[in-house]
Amino acid sequence: MLRRWKQPAAVLLGINLALSAGGPVMAKEQSAKHNHQQNDWNHPGPSSPVIHNGTPRSAGLHPESLNIIDATMNKAMETKMLPGGVVLVARKGAIAKWDAYGYAARYTDDKFTEMEHPVSMTKNTIFDLASISKIFTTTAAMKLYEQGKFKLDDRVADYLPEFKENEKESVTIRELLTHTSGFEPFIPLYKMGSNREDRLHIALTHPLKNAPGTTYTYSDLNMITLGVLVERLSGKRLDQYVKEVITDPLKMRDTMYNPPAYLKPRIAATEYEPYINRGIVWGEVHDENAWSLDGVAGHAGVFSSAHDLAVFAHMILQKGKHGHKTILKPSTVELLEENQLPQFPADSHGLGWELDQGWYMDALSDATTLGHTGFTGTTMVVSPKNKMIVLTLTNRVHPTRSTPSLNPVRREVARSAADSISIPLKGNEKAWFAGYGDSLSRPLVYELSEPAASISFQTWYEIEKGSDNGIVEASADGVTWQKPETTFTGKSAGWKQQTAVLPSNSKFVRFLYKTDASVNGRGWYVKDLKAMSTSDREIHSKITENQWSQRNY
Repeated sequence: MLRRWKQPAAVLLGINLALSAGGPVMAKEQSAKHNHQQNDWNHPGPSSPVIHNGTPRSAGLHPESLNIIDATMNKAMETKMLPGGVVLVARKGAIAKWDAYGYAARYTDDKFTEMEHPVSMTKNTIFDLASISKIFTTTAAMKLYEQGKFKLDDRVADYLPEFKENEKESVTIRELLTHTSGFEPFIPLYKMGSNREDRLHIALTHPLKNAPGTTYTYSDLNMITLGVLVERLSGKRLDQYVKEVITDPLKMRDTMYNPPAYLKPRIAATEYEPYINRGIVWGEVHDENAWSLDGVAGHAGVFSSAHDLAVFAHMILQKGKHGHKTILKPSTVELLEENQLPQFPADSHGLGWELDQGWYMDALSDATTLGHTGFTGTTMVVSPKNKMIVLTLTNRVHPTRSTPSLNPVRREVARSAADSISIPLKGNEKAWFAGYGDSLSRPLVYELSEPAASISFQTWYEIEKGSDNGIVEASADGVTWQKPETTFTGKSAGWKQQTAVLPSNSKFVRFLYKTDASVNGRGWYVKDLKAMSTSDREIHSKITENQWSQRNY
């Protein structure tokens, strides 16, 4: 992402924006209130109380966009970014896409030596969720919070006396949940101590790197500590408590720590780790620290399938309920979703959950969008505004973590899911769409039959604020474009009617979509262009250059 700067959604520079009927220079929202269809972007309509098998149509989604995910996954497998994966997309409780790709286990070592009998990925493959486990630890902790066992701004040391060592007395439970405690990201616990108790003590007494509350540093030590807090307050080991209060009530039969040996054929293999005498890790937790903590830790250790994880995510969308089962109170879910870190705008974070992270949420990114990723290649994106769940579960560390970053795949899957949701258009109405992509400079050029005094058009956009821009320019010859220009960035909050006063002798108008090298929003749309002469007569126009597409969603 390029450096951000503040800029309003419509910047008045050289081409003046004015009301079509005169008056002050400003953008005017379309006067008629749009009667949103219940499948439109940010207007999904009622949701099912439970997750269930559906179709793109029942979820109000366009299958053409969802089908692009297949190409994304196939390309990633061809380039050996990952051996396989499962993608699940649901909206309003209806599963619109749920597909498996490639292999759950394919290699015997980090040289990509093929297994004699590789195991195909299935829709019900169980994955090592890695850091998505942190969300389960968070939920378990919040169950105890609801019982009055602690308050968020209580000091951790009040419940874990050994934690106060090394000047950590002031760290709060909220700071653990938001990664602002001051801990460094990681220490190699698996090289320390001799058993789970020893290693947890090492983690709890480890010194801080920064003063509490002064920095955001994503740290496994925060969630390891939170996991111990859950154990002390509940009187049960973390895996037992999570089973009791989350997975059993939700009937998440594929979700557990330390899966039994008979499930190994259903589990996705991970990394070849000969340096700690593990070989191909398959059926055991990949994370070395979690492994050294007997597979049960606050930061990693949970295994789950796509369907089970969709049940969990839908519970969050339903404010703590799935069907008749209540896991959390609505007020607790609101706490999870609330940005706790306005002082660190690039690191928006709820309690346990990450918020508004375009690097993997892409077009679904929004201040209210929750998510988390896992090092093994897992991703969960949950959009309350669109009641959408996107799960991209892979074993990208099989057979080695030394592969290209999975982030482009994470982004592209989320983008395709977002693109399957219609923007507000009536009936079969169509609009010009600038498309998606990084480092774009994509034009839509109109030639006018004679010089025009002004143009009017309608526009809808949700693009990365300050980094991506929709630009309107004018030209007398189609070669030299009038600058400075009118720029749109951020979100239009619906269709906007715009009028632009053109420089004299303008015979060409160009809509130019420019993006930076990361994060695409839902896009930029333009429709109903009209060019007017100085005598307020409509002028004919035709498209002479076009890298956009015309679509009705």
